[in-house]
Amino acid sequence: MKRQNSRYIRFAEMAYHLSKQVLPKYSHLKSPHHFTWPQLNACVLIMIHNQLTYRDMEEWLIATDQVCKVLDLQHIPDHTTLYRAFKRLTIALLTKMYRNLLDELAIQEEAIVFDTTGFSPTQASLHYLARSGGRYEQFIKGAYAVGVQTQFILTATSGIGPAADTGYLEPLRRQSARYARGRPWIVIADRGFDSVHARGTDLIPPIRRNSVLRRPDRIARFELVSAARLDGLYGQRWIVETVNSVIKRKFGDDVRSRKAIHRHREPIVKGLVYNLYL
Repeated sequence: MKRQNSRYIRFAEMAYHLSKQVLPKYSHLKSPHHFTWPQLNACVLIMIHNQLTYRDMEEWLIATDQVCKVLDLQHIPDHTTLYRAFKRLTIALLTKMYRNLLDELAIQEEAIVFDTTGFSPTQASLHYLARSGGRYEQFIKGAYAVGVQTQFILTATSGIGPAADTGYLEPLRRQSARYARGRPWIVIADRGFDSVHARGTDLIPPIRRNSVLRRPDRIARFELVSAARLDGLYGQRWIVETVNSVIKRKFGDDVRSRKAIHRHREPIVKGLVYNLYL
């Protein structure tokens, strides 16, 4: 009987391989050297992939010999060790891991789709919040740039909602430009990204002020988007909606961290986990 390779094993192999390429062996010269930094980082990525807490991840590793073998773990890391490993995942390191993975895959796109999605700041269900009278006024937003052809997340950033999406347009454009094939490349987004930074080649529907478009450049962009709707190109925006749905269904639609700096990292880490999951 042919033995199938578990998806958990495959994910662990990819997470460990990427971590070894980006991170040094140890985070500090005088670290205890019980675990390497790539080992702990791979454990954190697996934890988010499986929607586990730090304590549950510790128990999961105890019960999973094959994953421990893939990660070369001689001992099981404590839940506090996993938490400290997550704390060391800075935005700069996450960006480096994104780029290393996408460069290795030689990703090139002609059209890139932008969108944002919200993550709940609490794990309480909507039913519980409604019955208890609780509510939250802010949530964490994840902004993603997704390639139309490969459906990989090319870059990600985060912020606080509810707020306009216009502030994410230029950061996403700037960071995803390295994966664009040819010039000019096409940006596809909804009207929430419409701002003074929108370019004439962007497929971003202009917002009508008092139901009227007056500026010639906005009228031209409206006609361009209308033609793209007929051609089916603007309809490719559904790809990023699908990516948002996959992230929330597979890796959770909430953030579990308590500190604000860690909350903003979680949508970016989930985007990286999504790329490894593909």
